[in-house]
Amino acid sequence: MLRKNTQSIGEVLRDFFEDNTELYEKMIEIRVQRAWGEVLGPMVLHYTRNIYVRDKVLYVSLTSSVLRSELILCRERLIKSLNEYAKATAITDLVIR
Repeated sequence: MLRKNTQSIGEVLRDFFEDNTELYEKMIEIRVQRAWGEVLGPMVLHYTRNIYVRDKVLYVSLTSSVLRSELILCRERLIKSLNEYAKATAITDLVIR
């Protein structure tokens, strides 16, 4: 039997996420959290205690004050790199504690 109403998986997923925007936003937030370890590497991840996204702001808690001050200096570049890794404008600000 031939089906005339066929869609690719990409089209089906796109339609699904257009209908469920909260789920899509949550998925993007998880991508940004993963990007932290991928973009900055395992040494920074070792000093990272807590990381979460709330209202397009990424909150990161670090155990090293030296690393914290270094990352604060390059905050804008970090935001850009994390958004590029997530392939979306997922975060607009970065708070490093």
